[in-house]
Amino acid sequence: MLVIGDEILSGRTKERNAGHLAERLDPVGIALREIRVVPDETARIVEAVDYLRDRHTYVFTSGGIGPTHDDITAEAIAKALDRPLIEDPRAVAILEKHYAERQLPFTAARRRMTRMPEGATLIENRVSGAPGFVIENVHVMAGVPSIFEAMLDAVLPTLKLSRPLTIRTIATDFGEGTFGEALARVAADHPNVAIGSYPRHDGTRYSAEIVIRGLDSEDADVARIAVASMLENLAETD
Repeated sequence: MLVIGDEILSGRTKERNAGHLAERLDPVGIALREIRVVPDETARIVEAVDYLRDRHTYVFTSGGIGPTHDDITAEAIAKALDRPLIEDPRAVAILEKHYAERQLPFTAARRRMTRMPEGATLIENRVSGAPGFVIENVHVMAGVPSIFEAMLDAVLPTLKLSRPLTIRTIATDFGEGTFGEALARVAADHPNVAIGSYPRHDGTRYSAEIVIRGLDSEDADVARIAVASMLENLAETD
């Protein structure tokens, strides 16, 4: 894994994504062998990507694909893999729709998040719209933990796993603050699966997706039923 960002090295932001990645990879038979942290410097990112991608089956990055001038990961990855950096038309369409639905302007800064190496595959972002991308064996994802986790949900089924992973998703109109405590109890009752929630906002209201992940499909389905029942009880008391 390659963690990118001055804010990590300065201590202003506490790194959480490496631990989450390790927790998700180990149960499905993928060993996390190395973690590097580098600043927002193109040469350092290129050097690290070149080193890691030549020595490992998969490389996962976090950070530096946002809308500001110091978000240079996409540019650095393109340089490392000797690919042109382009505005991906699929990403442009996704973000145009995303911001139009929220009645927000699709500014030049936000458009920066559509840049990626030519030939990349998109990684879905259920939280904030802006996709990550995969190019060769490098998976480029956001640094915000909730977005990184959502992107990893999209990436895991595409990897060659030693053990298959079952994923169940439930959409809810409730915000996380409404079901947070109840969901924690459900998670505690089903320790054989991982249960996460990802907030969404359409400009007027909050909602969420609840994702259940497990190595055993029966465990995942039992947990899905428990989550659905929890949501039904909340709806009846709302």
